[in-house]
Amino acid sequence: QVQLAESGGGLVQAGGSLSLSCAASGRTFSLNTVSWFRQAPGKDREFVGAIWWTTGSIYYAASVKGRFTISRDNAKNTVYLQMNSLKPEDTAIYYCAAKDGLLSNTNPSTYNVWGQGTQVTVSS
Repeated sequence: QVQLAESGGGLVQAGGSLSLSCAASGRTFSLNTVSWFRQAPGKDREFVGAIWWTTGSIYYAASVKGRFTISRDNAKNTVYLQMNSLKPEDTAIYYCAAKDGLLSNTNPSTYNVWGQGTQVTVSS
């Protein structure tokens, strides 16, 4: 019904930048929240940030606040994650996720639509 596709991952040096994209297709009218998560090897899936689609309100995890920026392009039905001042600790697979709810957005278990993920590797 709804599909998400991430892109933009790659290898970057510490202190550098990357921009990730999450393109939504299908019956997206039912979605209210689009979020970014990441998962490093051996660690739990971690909340990065969320955007409430209709209002544009954005919430960031403390670990990325001030370095990462979420934005959107309504015409392209795409959400972006601009990542600056990258650290080796940011190395992970980055996922976008979506749901129709508005609460508990930091909990990955509340999301029912996920992209395939894109690998971000930050070298020291």
